[in-house]
Amino acid sequence: MTELIPVAACILIAFGIGSNDTSNAFGICIGCGVIKIRRALLLFGCFVLVGILLQGQKVMDTVGKDLVDVNLSIISISVSVSALLIIFSNWKKLPLSTHQVIIGSLTGSGIAYGADINTTALLEIVISWIISPLVAFFSAILLYKAMEKTISKLSLFRIERILRSLLLFSGILIAYNTGANELATILGPLIYAGLIEQIRASLIGSLFVFLGAVILSHRVIETIGKGITTLDPYSGFAAQFGAGMCVLFFTSLGMPISTTYCIIGAISGVGMSKGMNTVKLDLIRKILANWVIAPSLAFIMSFLVMKSVS
Repeated sequence: MTELIPVAACILIAFGIGSNDTSNAFGICIGCGVIKIRRALLLFGCFVLVGILLQGQKVMDTVGKDLVDVNLSIISISVSVSALLIIFSNWKKLPLSTHQVIIGSLTGSGIAYGADINTTALLEIVISWIISPLVAFFSAILLYKAMEKTISKLSLFRIERILRSLLLFSGILIAYNTGANELATILGPLIYAGLIEQIRASLIGSLFVFLGAVILSHRVIETIGKGITTLDPYSGFAAQFGAGMCVLFFTSLGMPISTTYCIIGAISGVGMSKGMNTVKLDLIRKILANWVIAPSLAFIMSFLVMKSVS
């Protein structure tokens, strides 16, 4: 019966991924008026499933077997704490990295339990958290500048048609990455602990990601799509595709990085290309503070809970 606790918590986190990360894939498209939210939700759900089935294995390996020597107690506490933090953050309309919360919780509960922690793997993950938003930031700037010298020379009608298609493609890429990276992060420990078979976990996880998107995603879409800087299809594509390619690269390395923070980094880069006064710096500072607080709080809570029950 106790084995159902981490399974239920992971399902809840998958629901949280859907409510939080739909904005990463289609928040810009919706904010730019390129796609209606119902169609966006359908595309998101389909490509999350494709992503985890085709390319989720490497991230599952990193989180499920390379970082911590997991057992039922560690998984139960870490994913339960993570679920509470993720749902709370979504309710407060704050973009949150599922990876940071999961890794922080696994490390905290693992240390408290006395399990072996692979410090090299942990360091690589933390470094990738720092580097990836910067890569997305500069990738988006370079792409935006390149588009100014190429696509901008076309007629307005052709520019609009091309950018609408490209925005949908980049949104699909982010949705794919959500499955291959985000969802793989939460399912990896569950699968390697032998609590559920991989294909079954992928199907159930993808279903609850879709349900979370349908029920709650509109709250965070408001922040990502319109809250950081004013986006049009032109700048929106540069931000989204730059972030998408960044996440895909780190996914191929097996690094569980945050799509949320890559998107934020890319949007900030495009915004600053158009002028610092176009970026809402107060919101950026709030998000950066959350970047530090979320994994730290997850670590502390999981550590204390594990100590209290062990």
